[in-house]
Amino acid sequence: MNYAIIDVETTGLSGSGNKITEIAIAIYDGEKVIDEYHTLVNPQALITSHVVRLTGIDNDMVASAPTFKEIASEVLDFTDGKVFVAHNVNFDYNVIRNEFKELGIDFSRKKLCTVRLSKKIFPGLRSYSLGKLCSSLEIPLYDRHRAKGDTDATVILFEKLLKNDANDEVKKQLNPKNGEAALPALLAKETYDGLPENPGVYYFKDSSGKIIYVGKAINIKKRVLSHFYDKKAKEIELCRETSHIDFEESGSELLALLMESVAIKHHFPKYNSAQKLSNKGYGILAYTNRKGIIQLGYNKIKLVPNPIAIFFNINECIHFLESLTEAFKLCPKYTQLLPAGSITGKCNHFKINDCMGICVDEESPADYNKRVETAIKSVKIEAKSFVIVTKGKTFDEKGIALVEDGIYKGYGFIDESIVINNFEDFKDHIKLQNSDSDVMRIIQQHILQNENTTIIRP
Repeated sequence: MNYAIIDVETTGLSGSGNKITEIAIAIYDGEKVIDEYHTLVNPQALITSHVVRLTGIDNDMVASAPTFKEIASEVLDFTDGKVFVAHNVNFDYNVIRNEFKELGIDFSRKKLCTVRLSKKIFPGLRSYSLGKLCSSLEIPLYDRHRAKGDTDATVILFEKLLKNDANDEVKKQLNPKNGEAALPALLAKETYDGLPENPGVYYFKDSSGKIIYVGKAINIKKRVLSHFYDKKAKEIELCRETSHIDFEESGSELLALLMESVAIKHHFPKYNSAQKLSNKGYGILAYTNRKGIIQLGYNKIKLVPNPIAIFFNINECIHFLESLTEAFKLCPKYTQLLPAGSITGKCNHFKINDCMGICVDEESPADYNKRVETAIKSVKIEAKSFVIVTKGKTFDEKGIALVEDGIYKGYGFIDESIVINNFEDFKDHIKLQNSDSDVMRIIQQHILQNENTTIIRP
C-alpha cells in the first residue's frame, strides 16, 4: 500500500475561503519515500499577518508561484490510489478538497491521521502537536510550519507508527465502518461512542481539560456529530482543539437550555458568544401615549426596565407582537408593526386586518386599553410564582423549573414517588441559580411556544 503524506500551508488558519500557499507531498511505500512533490502556491488572496509571522510565507513570495488550478493535475496524480496521510488530517484534506471543489472536481481519498494514530500507538504523551511529538520521539524537525519541513517530519513519524502498530490501528482506521475519520483528531472514539441520545448539555474540552464550548441538544450524540461536519471557520477551530467531551442529561429541552445558559456564564468558553454578555436582547414594552392609548413595542433590553417579555432578536419581537395583535384584535399602528408616522388613516398591515378601529376613532381608548391589558396579563410573568414540570432524566422522575415572584430560582428533578403537598415543597428539590434576562427569555418562550406545558401555581 502506498501513502501520500501531505502538509499544506494556507492564507488563514481554518474555514471556508482558506487558500493554499504551499503544498508538499511525499509518496511512501511503507518502507521508504519513492517520490516527492513540493511547491509554493499563489492563493490569489491575501495572507493574514498572523500566518506570515508563523510560516514566513508572505504575499510577495507567492506572487509568481503557480495557482492551485495550474498544479491540480499534479496533485491528483500524486494522490491517486494513495492513502491521504497528514497530521490532523481533516484540516489538510478539507483545504485541498475545497480547492478542487472550486474547480468542479470531487476529490475523494482514504484518510489517515497521524495525531489519532499517535494517541493510540504512543499513549500518555502530554501533547500530540507535531512539534511536541517530534521532541518526544526524537524526530528531527526543520523548517517548522513550512510544508516541506513538516511533511519530512511526518514521514518519519508515520514510519515509527507503522513499526510500533502492534494492535493494527492503521488497519482499524482505514476500515470505513470504524467512523473515526469524521472525529476530531484529539478526541477518542470511545468518548464519542459514550455520548447519550437524550436531551442535555455537552462540554467540549481542550487537551488541558478547559471547557472551550458548551452546547445543548435534544439528542446530544447527534448534535455533537453535527459539529464535526460543519465547515465554518469557528467549528473547524473548535474541533481541532477538542480533546474530550463531557455531558449532563436534562430530560427536556427546557432544562437543557437553562443548564446551558448557566454553564456559559460560569465557564465563559472561548467558542461561545451568544450568552456571554448579560443584559442583551430585546424587551417588549408598554406605555400610554398622548391620546391615552396603551402602545406596545420593543427596544434593547437595557432600555426596558420592566419588560413584558424578553427575546433574543428583533424578528422574535415582531413575531410575538404579530401573534398578540392577531389574538386580541389589537391595532398594528399601536404595536410597532407599522413604521411610526407612515400611516395617517386606518392601519393596513399585510397580515393582520382585525383591528376594531382605534386608529380611526371607531373605538374608544378605554375599550381598546382593556384588550391590551388582557393581552399583557396573558404573557407577563412578572410577580408570578409557578413551577414548570417537564420530563425527567428517567421514567421515574420529573424535571422542574421554579419561578417565584417573577424571578427564576433554579431547576431540579423530583422522583415520581415523592408527594408534593404545597408549593413551598418544590424549593427542596431545586438547584439554586441566578436569574437574568436570558433565562427569563428561555422560560417565556417555552410557555408561549408550548400550549400544553404543565404549570403548577401556588
